[in-house]
Amino acid sequence: MAKATIINGSPTPGSRLTAVISLAEELLIKEGFEVQHVNVGELPPGDLIHTKFESEAIVKANALVAGADAVIVASPVYKASYTGVLKTFLDLVPEKGLAGKVILPLFIGGSLAHLLAIDYSLKPVLSVLGARHILGGVYTVDSQVVRTEEGGFEITEELVGRVKDNVKELAEETKIRIHYASLSE
Repeated sequence: MAKATIINGSPTPGSRLTAVISLAEELLIKEGFEVQHVNVGELPPGDLIHTKFESEAIVKANALVAGADAVIVASPVYKASYTGVLKTFLDLVPEKGLAGKVILPLFIGGSLAHLLAIDYSLKPVLSVLGARHILGGVYTVDSQVVRTEEGGFEITEELVGRVKDNVKELAEETKIRIHYASLSE
């Protein structure tokens, strides 16, 4: 079974990003993936700030990334970039820790003004970590994920379609890589 790890770079539990991540997870499960999560906002702050590579929590989080065939990197956009807490975690991912994995960025921001944040702020860092197969990603704006009176979220049909298309691409690319890897064994 293919494995995916979702890295949630939001420092805020229950944010709109959570709804997009839940949708992506649901779609991955339908594609036959086992899904794990790294919620960087729940990692020990001292371990992140002081780059404690040997921390039990960091070792466990990195093991989830290492064991994945595909990785979704999700973050809200603050000041034209992904969150600082996500950056502190990515600083702890081993060199070449994303090599051989298919990567799908999922970003949410307040406006379209930061549409290129995935390309200009995240992709260079992912490349340094060995990622060579980074999909285009999904950038959405807050208005496409609306809080309901019941406390849930309603995602626009357009955004659901884009997430479906991107998760489908992630699944297909990952399955192809797994297939070719099995042939070379």
